Amino acid sequence: LNRFFEKLAQESSRLARYNKKPTITSREIQTAVRLVLPGELAKHAVSEGTKAVTKFTSS
Repeated sequence: LNRFFEKLAQESSRLARYNKKPTITSREIQTAVRLVLPGELAKHAVSEGTKAVTKFTSS
């Protein structure tokens, strides 16, 4: 599980550098998830992550 989060962080960081952005945003994280996880699993992870963030920010 730790390796998975490290991989996501690496991929997100690479995407931010590629796009010349100083920070990692939810867009980079979502794109990294889509690149790291296969098909339907990536869609589900992005959906659940978005739902969790929305719930957190609205409370």
